[in-house]
Amino acid sequence: VKETVRLFNKYYLHFVQEEEKRCAAAEPKAAKQKGSRKAKKRGEKSKVTSKRPDLKAMGKMVDNNEVLYPGKRIGDIPGIEVGYQFYSRCEMVAVGFHSHWLKGIDYMPKSYANVYTTYEFPVAVAIILSGMYEDDLDNADDVVYTGQGGHNLTGNKRQIRDQKLEYGNLALKNCVEQCVPIRVIRGHKSSSSYSGKIYTYDGLYNVVEYWAEKGISGFTVYKFRLSRVKGQPKLTTNQVYFVNGRVPRSLTEIQGLVCEDITGGQEDIPIPATNLVDDPPVPPTGFTYCKSLKLAKNVKLPRMNGTGCKCKGICNDPTTCACALRNGSDFPYVSRDGGRLVEAKDVVFECGPKCGCDPGCVNRTSQKGLRYRLEVFRTANKGWAVRSWDFIPSGAPVCEYTGILSRTDDMDRVLENNYIFEIDCLLTMKGLGGREKRSPKGEISANLLDKYDDQSSESAPEFCIDAGSTGNVARFINHCCEPNLFVQCVLSTHHDLRLARVMLFAADNIPPLQVTHFLYFTHQFICGIFSNILINLFDCLQELTYDYGYVLDSVLDSDGKIKQMPCYCGASVCRKRLF
Repeated sequence: VKETVRLFNKYYLHFVQEEEKRCAAAEPKAAKQKGSRKAKKRGEKSKVTSKRPDLKAMGKMVDNNEVLYPGKRIGDIPGIEVGYQFYSRCEMVAVGFHSHWLKGIDYMPKSYANVYTTYEFPVAVAIILSGMYEDDLDNADDVVYTGQGGHNLTGNKRQIRDQKLEYGNLALKNCVEQCVPIRVIRGHKSSSSYSGKIYTYDGLYNVVEYWAEKGISGFTVYKFRLSRVKGQPKLTTNQVYFVNGRVPRSLTEIQGLVCEDITGGQEDIPIPATNLVDDPPVPPTGFTYCKSLKLAKNVKLPRMNGTGCKCKGICNDPTTCACALRNGSDFPYVSRDGGRLVEAKDVVFECGPKCGCDPGCVNRTSQKGLRYRLEVFRTANKGWAVRSWDFIPSGAPVCEYTGILSRTDDMDRVLENNYIFEIDCLLTMKGLGGREKRSPKGEISANLLDKYDDQSSESAPEFCIDAGSTGNVARFINHCCEPNLFVQCVLSTHHDLRLARVMLFAADNIPPLQVTHFLYFTHQFICGIFSNILINLFDCLQELTYDYGYVLDSVLDSDGKIKQMPCYCGASVCRKRLF
């Protein structure tokens, strides 16, 4: 499910990129013709209005047969538990959870009679409750759902004609008579979602009865009473409002606060630290915060050769921008949500100090510092960890990994330092050490790689970042075998692949403070081993994580013996060992 949603987001950002290009190209023409009767008559404004990239992404997945579950299914869908959240209806279509981006009732037509021979069709499999009908009544476990049809689609929720017992309404009626449970999804308004809503799966409901009556507007509507199937996980819809909306408004509301700002004012956004594990609670110690890279005495950054791009204002023409040409004749970012990386690349070339564009250029996205409110918190068995108070969209930059830029050979003599990040950009581009190439063949000039062929980086990266004693919030982000962040090498002030900046980007849409408050209140009533299990489980769900990328049995101790470290990430695909 996660991989399918990631693929959808990749397509979505590609189509956002196309729309931004189209709108940018249409703007000058629209401005030139502004005010003319001809332009007004043609509706010129529509040419510069962005169309629906989510619908295009959904359509591409359908056309490419990439929908995870293309056939309709009765009951739960594997991999989607109660409480799972979608950020648009198109995501649900891409997975196969609800097969229509507009209609509220998803049902099996008569063509499914060959698959399910014991049912009379049509049969409903899922509905979406999103407050679109004036006659709906939602009491959580018990729902009165208004059927489809006769609805005013202008947005005032009024009925304008009678409903008929056909299509989705007939399908729900057949569920009553054949005791077929349906999936119920609730939609809530959310400013953090690109669709304006978040859709939460709230479990299976039985359709227990139906009837026809005159609705509030005087037209006949069909009503369906739904009752939630017993024995499922607790309803999470109320928690969606509570958990996602209860970001602390002041420091006094933060449970277990041990440090108001670990950055000491260096970042524009303070990063508090909390500890509900230790007794007495202690803050993170043993390091000095630094928001930018420091250089070891024997390391010097190269200067940029030649000139940067000659763009003015912001870069928007990939055919003339020198930086875009280095990225395969396109910009790696879209401007939506403050800048999002369309997809992971071997290396991203950003605009730098010799470029003519402004600091606000989208091709400087990773250089703009922290934009999300983060918190460092103590875990039961993984030390410190990081979570977000804000929604983070996929492709958004989270933070840079900072510390002391050093030579890897020098670090080999340092024992018990678990904060060393090897800059493996060159190895990734060559596909060495089990690394998977990200960029299409030929996208990066072969000349760029040829000059490194004589280097000894075939076996190990030449440079690394040591965040043991000096670093930023990234040093607290833990490993996970199924992470929600990915590593991206970025070049901006120079073009030496061995010394690329290391950025962490969101691989998924990451909700804010997921299950934090539920965990806290549960912890008040549950003690002992089971409480620790809950802490470990929910820490895994809410953390920001990335894959450290260790090869098993690759770490040796001072005697040359293989070191092993257990992994506590809790992911379903956990490798059980960090190295």
